[in-house]
Amino acid sequence: MVVNWLRENKVAAGILTVLRLYMGYSWITAGFHKLSGGFDASGYLKGAIANPVKGPDGAMVYGWYVDFLKHFALPNVDIFNTIVPLGEFLIGLGLILGCLTTAAMFFGLVMNFSFFIAGTVSHIPTDLFLGAIILFSGYNAGRIGLDRWVIPFIRNTAFKGNKTVKHNV
Repeated sequence: MVVNWLRENKVAAGILTVLRLYMGYSWITAGFHKLSGGFDASGYLKGAIANPVKGPDGAMVYGWYVDFLKHFALPNVDIFNTIVPLGEFLIGLGLILGCLTTAAMFFGLVMNFSFFIAGTVSHIPTDLFLGAIILFSGYNAGRIGLDRWVIPFIRNTAFKGNKTVKHNV
């Protein structure tokens, strides 16, 4: 019932627009500051590797992720120095404009989960909760935005030849 309301109701579309703009502003400003301020992820990565998330017994909870950070992310930090700020900026832009909203929010949630399992808490639980609401809302989250035109255009062009043919027998 709640999901149907989020996905179909025009009042929900208005509420989702406010949430989307709030989240978009947060993402775009974070990305912009990193793009314009000489961002370097190596310190963050080294900190996440040195201080991994530990369970109540003191054992690492996400050892596989620490291995990923140590053996892939840190040696390739130049790639992450580019994709993190650019990704944050593009996620924010997509959310603010309401363009490819569900895709933008999906990637925003992926980034938030990545930061979260690396040990950063901050406002991430709130962002995950609000992001899940936007993602579950689907098209309605971008109805008051560019998705009103972009999504039908994509559906009509990308899935043009995918129409089922009914035969009269």
